[in-house]
Amino acid sequence: QVQLVESGGGLVQSGGSLRLSCAPSGNTNRIDRIGWYRQAPGKQRELVAVISSGGSANYADSVKGRFTISRDNAKNTGYLQMNSLKPEDTAVYYCSANVLYYGDLWGQGTQVTVYS
Repeated sequence: QVQLVESGGGLVQSGGSLRLSCAPSGNTNRIDRIGWYRQAPGKQRELVAVISSGGSANYADSVKGRFTISRDNAKNTGYLQMNSLKPEDTAVYYCSANVLYYGDLWGQGTQVTVYS
């Protein structure tokens, strides 16, 4: 069974950086769209950034200029580089990707905590 595996979350001071990674476990099928979402306690899950197979990216206004979504097609991996982190970025971050023949898959989530 194919699963998306995220890594890179953690605890960081305000102003710091983290890089999240997302890849399908045990699978090399092509990944189309990759999206990063987050859900803070008591809030709905929201889209943070999305990147197409061709590399076209879009961002939530709250992260523009601070976060960068990217992908390495050779490694079948997506990334979310998060700079200038703020306490309000604290959330569980989820990766979602459209995997060939498997459709839209979600990762288990990785916790990002930013303290001031």
